[in-house]
Amino acid sequence: MTDDAASRAGGRRLVSGVAWNALGRGLPLLLALALTPVLVSQLGIERWGLFTLALALVGVFGMLDLGVGPALTRALSERIGAGEKEGEGALVASALAALIASSAVFAAFAWWGVGPLVRHVLNVPDALVAEAVAAMRVLVAAAPLVVANAALWGVLAAHQRFRAANLVTIPVSIFYYLGPVLALMAWNSLVSAMLALVACRLANTISYAWLVRPLVPGIRFGAIRPALVVPLLRFGGWMTFSSALTQALLYADRFIIGALLTLSAVAFYATPLDLVLRFWILPVAVAQALLPALASSFRTMKAETVALLRRGTLLITAIVLPAAIILVTFARPLLHLWLGPAFAEGGGDVLRILGVGILFNCAAFAATSLIEAVGRPDLTARFSLAQAVVFVPLSALLVTTVGIEGAAIAWTLRAALDCAGRFTLAARVYPEAAEAVRALALPLGLSGAGLALAAALPTITAALAVGAVTAGGFAVLGWRGLPAEDRAALALALRSPASVLRR
Repeated sequence: MTDDAASRAGGRRLVSGVAWNALGRGLPLLLALALTPVLVSQLGIERWGLFTLALALVGVFGMLDLGVGPALTRALSERIGAGEKEGEGALVASALAALIASSAVFAAFAWWGVGPLVRHVLNVPDALVAEAVAAMRVLVAAAPLVVANAALWGVLAAHQRFRAANLVTIPVSIFYYLGPVLALMAWNSLVSAMLALVACRLANTISYAWLVRPLVPGIRFGAIRPALVVPLLRFGGWMTFSSALTQALLYADRFIIGALLTLSAVAFYATPLDLVLRFWILPVAVAQALLPALASSFRTMKAETVALLRRGTLLITAIVLPAAIILVTFARPLLHLWLGPAFAEGGGDVLRILGVGILFNCAAFAATSLIEAVGRPDLTARFSLAQAVVFVPLSALLVTTVGIEGAAIAWTLRAALDCAGRFTLAARVYPEAAEAVRALALPLGLSGAGLALAAALPTITAALAVGAVTAGGFAVLGWRGLPAEDRAALALALRSPASVLRR
């Protein structure tokens, strides 16, 4: 396989990477949607609320990789694009050692902190306290596995081995959702569900390590050089800060609701939020394919880099917009069909509001990929800090005055501001992309405004009509924003999809 910068930034590599990443997350997602009602039935509303909070801890673990996972992807991608492979084994070994050690320290502190969190912060019924503490402690023990997986995935992404990585990820991810159901059938406790999740994380680590070993020779204990990690930590430190703030902003609402309202309110809010966050399989699939391509091309292939940003943004929006229209139009019927009348009544309005915000939330991934590829994660970190200062208090205020719908409003407003800010930052750090960013603003703005109007309308018919007009407007503006060569390729794909697939 050719690994020069031009081939790594080519459209075929991008499409292949996006397709495999989407497949690797999409298939388990379908199973997760099907099994969620089963888990709710097995656990009950209050224990389901605790389960969603425990899963939020896994999201927090993601910041423990200290930004080294994406930093590895960027550093290795630049090396591969320039034809420099010497020293990869020592770099990866050193990074893994640093991550495992730091996450183990965190796990020890978190193990102690879970007790006070459950007993004194969250409104957990006395009968569930012991079970909740034990379950969360089991999950905390998996922190080193989570960060090791992030680093190993970073290596596979740098080598653009998305097909192999997802082929081993799919069965493990399936059991990540099926495992808790089976475990609860044998032992009806949150502890059993968490043990199943930890087992899946371990299987993931083993499978990734098996794939990485032949790609990067020399990963061994004797190759560890702490000095090699310093540049990664310097770059990754800002990514860690940004990731921590992003995770805090994503999950703060749940803990605010849990502290100010009830666990049932957490369930009615967190379940629609988890549903819209499942859309992340699409932008993450694109972003993971974009980062190594952008890191290989941004210095010497500026036109190709801008084209990648434009294609990635329009691709994400084109995929997410129809699904978002469905959510804001059919929120209550979908929740009723999926989880029953209680969730439709308790979370229907929340889902309509979040359906608007998820479009902006997903589109921002493309801009973030470019910012990280050029080595400026400090900008997104500072921007996320500014958002936290504003939106965490705003969310608490709206929760106390409006309820869980207020938290959804704050989340959607922040997603829109975050998207606009990240594209502005992308144009600032890579001036060649400024014109493309301006061209993308109109289709993105129209799409968001159309979704907001559809969500505010009282009838399904009216919301669906506005959604259809919004989708048509985006299609026209997106088509006009593409360069001639991309329009020709897309026209060929629409006329003859089979021939494109064969290619």
